Amino acid sequence: TKNLKWFHERLKNYGSLFIGEETTVAYGDKCSGTNHILPTKGAGRYTGGLFVGKFIKTLSFQRMTKESTELVGAAAARLSRYEGMEAHARTGDVRLKKYGFLK
Repeated sequence: TKNLKWFHERLKNYGSLFIGEETTVAYGDKCSGTNHILPTKGAGRYTGGLFVGKFIKTLSFQRMTKESTELVGAAAARLSRYEGMEAHARTGDVRLKKYGFLK
């Protein structure tokens, strides 16, 4: 192919794109980067190829302080009410009241 950029600019759903005759799938699989295996059931439309991060469990946590409750609790309550999630809103209200930010 004479215009190698054509593929890179137009193709959108692939695990790994091997451009040019100097490039080979074996390079990607073994040493130059992530492999070209796409996830199943059409997930290749919204995520890239498999890599080690797909097999690592990630954990997240949040911790608030009494001081942060004034801002975060009020914002969470307001946003939750806007979205019609009254029970979520009340969890913010309860903490605001508990720490003296809501009468």
